[in-house]
Order: sequence, then structure tokens, then C-alpha cells
Amino acid sequence: MKTEEAIKKRRSIRKFSNKIVKFGTILEIIDAANQAPFAGNINNLKYIIIESLENKKYIGTFSQQHWTNEASWIILICSELKKLEALYDLRASKYSKQQAGAAIQNMLLKTTDLGLSACWVGAFADEEIKSHFKIPQNWSIEAIIPIGYAKNKEKKSVRKAPLESKIFWEKWDEKYKPRKYPFKEPITK
Repeated sequence: MKTEEAIKKRRSIRKFSNKIVKFGTILEIIDAANQAPFAGNINNLKYIIIESLENKKYIGTFSQQHWTNEASWIILICSELKKLEALYDLRASKYSKQQAGAAIQNMLLKTTDLGLSACWVGAFADEEIKSHFKIPQNWSIEAIIPIGYAKNKEKKSVRKAPLESKIFWEKWDEKYKPRKYPFKEPITK
């Protein structure tokens, strides 16, 4: 699948079929995350792969997203700041969030490319989940990604904001591209 096709086909899916996703496929998805850009080439991410129904139910309870139980797999994306802080000081937190987002987007696009579905879950009870999965205190959970085959393969059209409503030119709130010359005629000497 071409990149543009994967970008346009990607959807947040919350209903999964019983069809099992192979473990090797999950590793491919995590490897796609591993290829994301990282500030100073410091990859500060780790992944917890969850398959057991008991653990999936736990996540469903502490994210208030019980549909996650239906996914074949759930991946917890975790980050730690120590190495980034040593190099980037106060900007480390910002860089960590940026590179986690890039890694997660790679995962979502690879999932789509492989004919699977996923959803980016960002709201959850951090401390309860960290404690249950024995995540060290100096690590943060960036996201929860349930992955599986979609229950319904319907192509729903998703309304996205028109591009022109998202772009400014040269400064905030300038909606029209400035003319090359601000004068009617170019000034010549």
C-alpha cells in the first residue's frame, strides 16, 4: 500500500472481530514505531505487548474503554526522559512527546498497511496501569493501542477540516498567500 493510501484509509476502530492477529505482525508494527525520528537519535520508548484477556479487561476498566477487550493485542507505549534530559534539559519533555507521537503514527499507518485496525487511546488511569504492569515510576505511559481486525469493513467517510481552514501564510491568521510584490508594478531603479 502506498503511503498516501494508508494515510487516507487509517481510521480509529473500536469494534474488532474474533480473527486473531499473528504475533509476528505485532512485531512488524512495533518495528515501524522503532523507525520513527528521535531527537539526538535517542529512542526513549519501550513497548508492553498484551494478549491475555485478564490484562485487556484491566486496561478496559482503567481507561473506561471496555471495547479494548475485543482487540487481539494491546500495546502500551512507554517513555522515559533521563537520556533526553541529559542532552536537551528543559526541552526533553517536549521532544519525548513529539517522538512518541511520531512512533505511534508509524504504528497506526503500518497497522492500516497490513489490513488491520487500531485506535489511539490517550485517556487512562496512569498510576493504576503502571502499578498493574510493573512499569517503573520514572517511566510514563504515552498511549494504549488496541490492534485487531475490524468487525465491519465498511468504508465510512470521515469529515476532515478543509486544508485551507488550517493554513496561514507568513503570520498567524493571514489566510491568503501574499502577492509576490506588494505593489502593482515591481519597483525598478
